[in-house]
Amino acid sequence: MTPAQAPDETSGDEPDEAAGAAPEPMDAAREALTRARRTARDKGLRPGAAGRTRRHRGAASTEPGADGRRDPQLLGDEVDRLVAGRGWADDVQVGGVVGRWRAIVGDQVASNVEVVAFEGSTLTVRARSTAWATQMRLLTSTVLGRIEELIGEDVVREIVVQGPAGPHWRKGPLSSGGRGPRDTYG
Repeated sequence: MTPAQAPDETSGDEPDEAAGAAPEPMDAAREALTRARRTARDKGLRPGAAGRTRRHRGAASTEPGADGRRDPQLLGDEVDRLVAGRGWADDVQVGGVVGRWRAIVGDQVASNVEVVAFEGSTLTVRARSTAWATQMRLLTSTVLGRIEELIGEDVVREIVVQGPAGPHWRKGPLSSGGRGPRDTYG
């Protein structure tokens, strides 16, 4: 049998190995392909239909983006890469603490204690009353542990609690210095 001739799909003729002729590798491949097509047709499939397969140039890759093509990436990985590449890691951690403040301390504390500033690893908060300032000072170690759990280690090392701000008497651009309102009461 020559390579140009294909075996008949309906015949079960196989090369005669007893005659001493070794089977050609191409003949064995054609027979396997014929059997696979027949099996697929029996199952109702259309083997070899055009437009069903997609071929890539180059070596196949199992990792997304490993070969430089624009393969899909996980969104979280891309955001992490962008944040690291732009040097925004500290700003993102600050935003994580400020944005999740209610989840970190709870609704009742968040209603009475607000974040005022975040510089370096020091978080400054202001309470609405002196009682809440005292309560927040007592909760400082618990809040630091919660921040470490939710945001990450060494993001906040110190919490500075400020009491409520008193009234200020300097109003307007033409205020003068001095002792302030004390000298008018007495």
